[in-house]
Amino acid sequence: MSNTESSKHLFNEISNLATEQRNPISMNIDAMSVKDILALINSEDKTVAFAIEKELEPISKAVELIVSSLKHGGRLLYFGAGTSGRLGVLDAAECPPTFGTPHELILGAIAGGKEAMFRAQEGAEDKEENGANDVSALKVTSNDVVCGIAASSRTPYAIGAVKKAKELGASTIFITCSSKDNFSLDCVDVPICVPVGPEVIMGSTRMKSGTAQKMILNLLTTTAMIRLGKVYENLMIDLQMTNSKLVERSKRIVMIITGVSYEEATAYLEKSGWHVKSALVMIKSGVGFEEAKQRLVAADGFVRAAIEGKKT
Repeated sequence: MSNTESSKHLFNEISNLATEQRNPISMNIDAMSVKDILALINSEDKTVAFAIEKELEPISKAVELIVSSLKHGGRLLYFGAGTSGRLGVLDAAECPPTFGTPHELILGAIAGGKEAMFRAQEGAEDKEENGANDVSALKVTSNDVVCGIAASSRTPYAIGAVKKAKELGASTIFITCSSKDNFSLDCVDVPICVPVGPEVIMGSTRMKSGTAQKMILNLLTTTAMIRLGKVYENLMIDLQMTNSKLVERSKRIVMIITGVSYEEATAYLEKSGWHVKSALVMIKSGVGFEEAKQRLVAADGFVRAAIEGKKT
């Protein structure tokens, strides 16, 4: 295929994407008042959650893949370009302080590398081999889950990543804002297709598409972490106390769950080596630190079961 033919093929491919269509609702947005522009964007954003609601079944399957992988020594790895890549990196970066996960457990890779997080690296997403090379660099194995993220399902970088991951035996997920009718990657175990329709500004996929992808990533990792025992009731109980805010939040969590005073919560956290789960089991079960640790191991890290002395 000549350069001209290749360019025309890409032009036609992009022209047919839903995210590249003009939104009839916003045709006169440049003539609107600030308040009307905001109302229009907000009204379009409201449609995103309803679009995601229709994909809860595949999202559930994706969560099961992630939980199984993490339980068996695997990792969750995101690959995307531009906004999609940044959102993957963001979700990965937020899991350690929120859920106490090791930094290498959930990772995000973006086309163009670290520099692309802060400044667009034009052309970095255009080759499948770039995604494949990043998969190889992370030494992906059959224990891992690799998730491609792309507003459309055509981004070469993300496609190359999931193709290579499947060759290596990894489980694969793909998050896209294209419809299932336009999704044809047979290397993907669980496609999550959330068509959000034309953007308010044609082609600006950092808007509804980006919002949809962020919401899906929140669903995936939050639900997976709950299923891995990182939450008790609706409180984070495996957070890492990497700053003073998180130290004080830990004390408050212990106080809320157990009813002890600020001073008692502090004392128990000190006794437990600032491990919230252990402090909770110590207080709720009236046991020492060593027994609390043993109970948590037997309960596979689930605080509710550890308090009751159950094994999972």
